[in-house]
Amino acid sequence: MTQFLTLQGRRALITGGTSGAGAATVALFKELGASVLTTARKKPADFSGAAFVEADLTSPTGVQTVVDAVHRELGGLDILVNVLGGSSAPSGGFAALTDEEWDKEFNLNFFPAVRLDRALIPGMVAQGSGVVIHVTSIQRNLPLPEATTAYASAKGALNTYSKSLSKEVSPKGVRVVRVSPGWIASPGSNGLALRIAEQAGISYDDAVQVIMNSLGGIPLGRPAAPEEVADLIAFLASDRASSITGTEHVIDGGTVPTA
Repeated sequence: MTQFLTLQGRRALITGGTSGAGAATVALFKELGASVLTTARKKPADFSGAAFVEADLTSPTGVQTVVDAVHRELGGLDILVNVLGGSSAPSGGFAALTDEEWDKEFNLNFFPAVRLDRALIPGMVAQGSGVVIHVTSIQRNLPLPEATTAYASAKGALNTYSKSLSKEVSPKGVRVVRVSPGWIASPGSNGLALRIAEQAGISYDDAVQVIMNSLGGIPLGRPAAPEEVADLIAFLASDRASSITGTEHVIDGGTVPTA
């Protein structure tokens, strides 16, 4: 008999859950029966449907706020999904990246996952089960030199860290997997094009072409929808994927030209 996908009774923390793939993941997890807590710097006025904690995860204090909320709202954790990420670095290549810009990229794209894992995975180990999903990026393989060198480097670090973590905790019942999207049709990806256009003094359409050219095109002919990324995350979090750990799952429409 085919087992339908379910997350019934699971307790999940999803970071970056108010927009894009994060919001789609929150909605799908709720639909599949999970108890969900999500977080962002500010709660949108129209946000509903999941427990929410306002926190800035780029700081250790913000991480502790979320950890406290996990224990208070959920009483423990079964699934941790680190979706949080993005880039605000200026265009201009490596020379435009000051120490401050490097710190910003790693404090947003790497350290929140590391700190949350350190605080929450021990509880999963103690209960003998859990799933950790880190959303990385194909840009670790295909960085955009003009604008995302620091972002891609932080995601590359997250990828390596995730692999090492999986080797340590998988024997203790905690699966660790990576989801690496390409271009997602979401406000965040559109924001990258707007930022490139503004900083390079070109049109939005030209900026989109810059991104497409840097990626080498998308063979599928379109970016992924946030809901498609959420579908992959939900499958990996479920018992249907109970033998999958330590792996990277790319969802990029064929953008990365090698296997």
